[in-house]
Amino acid sequence: MRSTVPVSSTRRILCVFPAYTPSFGTFQHAYPLMGGVKAFMPPQGLLLIAAYMPERWEVRFVDENIRSAAAEEFAWADAVFVSGMHVQAPQIRDIQVRAQAAGCVAVLGGPSVSGSPEQYPGFDYIHIGEIGDATDELIRRLDADVSRPPAQVRLETQDRLGLSDFPTPAYGQVPLRRYLIGSLQFSSGCPYRCEFCDIPALYGRQPRLKTPEQLLGELDAIVAQPGHPAVVYFVDDNFIGNRKATREMLPHLVDWQRRNGYPVQFACEATLNMAKQPEILELMRQANFVTVFVGIETPELDALKVIDKTHNAAVPMLEGIATLNSYGLEVTSGIILGLDTETAESEDKLLAFIDRSNVPVLTMNLLQALPRTPLWDRLAKEGRLVDDPHLESNVRFLRPHDEVVASWRRAIAHAYSPERLFDRFRHQIDVTYVNRVRIPARDRLTRDNLRRALVLGFNIAVRVGLLSDYRRAFWRAAGYALKRGQIEAVFNMGFVSHHLIRFTREALRGEQNASFYATRTVERSTRRGQGWWRKGRPHREAA
Repeated sequence: MRSTVPVSSTRRILCVFPAYTPSFGTFQHAYPLMGGVKAFMPPQGLLLIAAYMPERWEVRFVDENIRSAAAEEFAWADAVFVSGMHVQAPQIRDIQVRAQAAGCVAVLGGPSVSGSPEQYPGFDYIHIGEIGDATDELIRRLDADVSRPPAQVRLETQDRLGLSDFPTPAYGQVPLRRYLIGSLQFSSGCPYRCEFCDIPALYGRQPRLKTPEQLLGELDAIVAQPGHPAVVYFVDDNFIGNRKATREMLPHLVDWQRRNGYPVQFACEATLNMAKQPEILELMRQANFVTVFVGIETPELDALKVIDKTHNAAVPMLEGIATLNSYGLEVTSGIILGLDTETAESEDKLLAFIDRSNVPVLTMNLLQALPRTPLWDRLAKEGRLVDDPHLESNVRFLRPHDEVVASWRRAIAHAYSPERLFDRFRHQIDVTYVNRVRIPARDRLTRDNLRRALVLGFNIAVRVGLLSDYRRAFWRAAGYALKRGQIEAVFNMGFVSHHLIRFTREALRGEQNASFYATRTVERSTRRGQGWWRKGRPHREAA
């Protein structure tokens, strides 16, 4: 639903989403293979705000991961709405400067300002918390007056809007064909209290839910756009945060896929203990879920206890990953280096885990302390928070900083050597892809799918199979897949490997940050970075 606040004025609202710094998880190097893809995922939260605005207000939307907001768009607007994560802070402030230079009121909401409002003294209005009574108060104030206030106005949500009252995000405001994957939200919040995670503080530990009918309506809106993404990502903080609700929702998703001819695949993020939920896993398989991001963090059980993530040990890690694979779910893993429990042996244990788990994609980052987390509070008391733009993290590690960074470099070099990466994909061909739901051929042979296959197949054949220096490793894996009838695996391997290998080589040259959350400026990310309410992030890099 839209806001029920009565308005008497017509306002022009420009929503601008800031660019992300490149990372392992945004796959920006693979976009050129897709023919027209420019960004990772639509910013779910800011699209929600756009849809919530009063009907008589005009709203425009620019995602600066696709293109920069133009001077004439700022000139058109009465107010500019911005949202983003901590890693986007420099870009957030840049949008503020451009908006105010054009005479616009600059308004900031979302996870970064909600977690640390003191970072953004220049904005005219800051919105703390989720959509709710503070949002309605913002609408009232802008309806009465769109001149810049003499001092910053802080609005903080006390009464949140229920997810069942959320409008359908304004998908029509963005060109979905320009995104690698789509975004969808079923729940908000997570029951766990991992030390490094700010989700419980920002969104609560009791997951709130949309209705299945809402979810299907949003899916209808996504697939109604020509050229929509082939994969839709559930941005839920933990897809099984409320297992009963997830179990009850999934049959609706299965029925929707069957009625519509399986127009999309699904992905999500969840805790590893979902391996203990066979009923949910089978329903996910039938609904055509193909990937799950799991925050493994570390293979060392003692370290999991220290960071309050013992639920990862509910089943043996390798056994849990194998279980997920048996339901057709390829695991993507978050890994954190720099934990207090690390020893000289930790690196070898991590490398062994990479090889034994056969997880193809691991987003490995240095530990970063986020505001409003138990980790932040603990390190602040210990005097171990640092603010040095030359360092890769804001944490003073117990091991020397350079040793931790060197360990990270060796880990990504090991994981993403082409031979090892394609070996792990070969494993997935045998144990994961064969277990996915069989889609009838008549449903797969759509115009959009054929177009994607032709464009992606040609670009992979040329850029990976012909021009790359790792083409032999690719063709060995591709031949293995083709002999087993796994044509889609060839596309997946070529696409993913192209990004991971290139990004790793840049990182080893010092051209990329060692933490997704770091705002340290490096030459390449500044030059090529593509580019309030959170839900438009790349999947969580260490959660």
